[in-house]
Amino acid sequence: MTDNNALSTPVVETIAGFTAGVISTLCLHPLDLIKTRLQVDQSSSPRIGSSLRLIREISRYEGGISALYRGLTPNILGNSTSWGFYFLCYGNIKDSMRKNRGSEHNDLRASEYFVASGVAGLLTAIFTNPIWVIKTRMLSTGSLTPGAYPSLLFGVRQIFRSEGVAGFYHGLLPSLFGVSHGAFQFMAYERLKLSWPRLTSRSRNISSISRDIHRRELTNVDLIIISTLSKMFAGCITYPYQVLRSRLQTYDAAIVYRGVIDVIVQVWRKEGVNGFYKGLGPSIIRVLPSTWVTFLVYENVKMHLSERSIGPKER
Repeated sequence: MTDNNALSTPVVETIAGFTAGVISTLCLHPLDLIKTRLQVDQSSSPRIGSSLRLIREISRYEGGISALYRGLTPNILGNSTSWGFYFLCYGNIKDSMRKNRGSEHNDLRASEYFVASGVAGLLTAIFTNPIWVIKTRMLSTGSLTPGAYPSLLFGVRQIFRSEGVAGFYHGLLPSLFGVSHGAFQFMAYERLKLSWPRLTSRSRNISSISRDIHRRELTNVDLIIISTLSKMFAGCITYPYQVLRSRLQTYDAAIVYRGVIDVIVQVWRKEGVNGFYKGLGPSIIRVLPSTWVTFLVYENVKMHLSERSIGPKER
């Protein structure tokens, strides 16, 4: 018998996702700041050492190490809200798909994971885009830069006064393109989780083991490897959209660019193919630890909450 106070799967996944978003942002915010600065830089071509040069300049001219945490509030708010809302939608969509197939325990096909992740990502992108506009603007400029937002609330008021509601949705189109990143990542992640014991020959009787027990047997090292492979797979395909989004969310985007197509044309003309991969180095450095922290926290919090939700008779 299940405890009446047991948490539903979508609620468990929402809490786990929210927690993962907060912890990963606290750990890795400075790398996110460096990545954003490189993405919006139009003055030079990508070169080795750009990240270290930026760290030195920020520390020297913008207030020391604390300057590397500028924009932390909107970044935490954005990541925690995004992951929490994403997993709420993702969990409900997966549950609906399983129920439509007549069983809550059937593993979904890769295409179904792709669709579930894509729809959840689409809804999350629309819901959280205003936070990312403010976050990008704060991370792309130092606090002493003229016109820079000193805080999240100031940014909200300033955008509403000068740009209206539409200002909160700059960069939404490339963000929607970026939904494919999450779809590819979770498609690979979910399928790898299911097949990993067989691929690594850790289990000889996979067919006789329930899916839930099977998943709990995955170690933290397994999760790190699986999340790395899935993230790299998705990143290799979709990274350029992040550059386009960052360019469209800067303070002067409305003056410099006429839309997504104009950004593509200008980047191609002035910076070549490499321009679409600016910030890739710190992005990879940031994204892998961020992925590890996010998925380790998510999976462990989810397992902990799920175990607490099981009544004594069901155990």
